[in-house]
Amino acid sequence: MHPAAEDSPLGKASEYIATYTPSLLFPIPRAPKWAELGLSAETLPYQGVDFWNCFELSWLLPSGKPVVAIGEFAIPADSPNIIESKSFKLYLNSLNQTVFNDRGELRALLQRDLSAAAGKAVGVRVRSLAEVTAEGVATLPGQCIDELEVVISNYAQPQPELLHCLADRIVEESLHSHLLKSNCPVTGQPDWGSVVVQYRGAALDHASLLAYLVSFRQHADFHEQCVERIFLDLQRLLNPEYLTVYARYVRRGGLDINPYRSTAAITPDNRRLVRQ
Repeated sequence: MHPAAEDSPLGKASEYIATYTPSLLFPIPRAPKWAELGLSAETLPYQGVDFWNCFELSWLLPSGKPVVAIGEFAIPADSPNIIESKSFKLYLNSLNQTVFNDRGELRALLQRDLSAAAGKAVGVRVRSLAEVTAEGVATLPGQCIDELEVVISNYAQPQPELLHCLADRIVEESLHSHLLKSNCPVTGQPDWGSVVVQYRGAALDHASLLAYLVSFRQHADFHEQCVERIFLDLQRLLNPEYLTVYARYVRRGGLDINPYRSTAAITPDNRRLVRQ
């Protein structure tokens, strides 16, 4: 049995270890959070991926010269475990004074260690700054709903009762908001993100969606579970032909987390946003 998140390095003073130490990785089972949402590994109504991007990846060449790069890690949404974010950062820092012959050797090691921690194969890309620069900064698809007028005063818990739709009108649309905020369930630190909702089904009232997203403002949960909760609440309301929900969270400690959940197979765009 894996220890709880409260036993992780989050919120605790940690020694900086600069040589390869895979034991720093701290897996957290997804099952308890799935159970809170009425789900299990066998009944997940979505597929998807959690993209983690590392902007502080560095190692040494055999000559002793350091290299910097950007790491992209794709963790399957149905993997048994997530990896606690501070332990992830500490693990990546442990590569700083470690020698690798080339980028391929580093990638293979990352894939092995992260897949073992997640309990399922993790996709890994190690990319040069020039490669990522050439991609540019992305913008979110569809209509931004942030300028709509809403009235809300309760931020303690997500409020799905705020959501409304027009059941007699079927639409296909993409909506997004930059006003998503929640709190880390261990440290209480704020997590800032932008969220996208894409669906075909009963027309969603846009202002009600914005009010619902704002109601997460003081909610304590991990990034992945916030996106899964939004997905489930919209699925129950709309009973859509298809539904995709994803969030692009602002990085902390050189890492950003971007959960994608969908009723269909998708090819996510992992280019960073301006806030990331």
